[in-house]
Amino acid sequence: QVQLVESGGGLVQPGGSLRLSCAASGSIFHINAMGWYRQAPGKQRELVAALTSIGDANYEDSVKGRFTISRDNAKNTVTLQMNSLKPEDTAVYYCNAEGVIYMTDYVMGPDDFWGQGTQVTVSS
Repeated sequence: QVQLVESGGGLVQPGGSLRLSCAASGSIFHINAMGWYRQAPGKQRELVAALTSIGDANYEDSVKGRFTISRDNAKNTVTLQMNSLKPEDTAVYYCNAEGVIYMTDYVMGPDDFWGQGTQVTVSS
């Protein structure tokens, strides 16, 4: 199987920075896109940023210019650098791996996988 393990997150003051990291483990041949979603209380989960294996990036409008996504295809890791954080960025952030081709007893996929989520709180 494939597991996504997230790190980072926490409490930060408005204007501060945080860095989220996610590592995918398992017998992985290819991941089409890796990214981050977030879900605030009472709201739907939304895409924050995603990056394909060929380097195409997509950002939610409110984070453009503040957040930067990067990826190491060889290590199956994705990082989200979040700067100039605002209270409205407060949410649980989830790592996502989309279009994963992997091995169990057979070659499997493409499937999508999610991390367990990490809390980001922006507050003074």
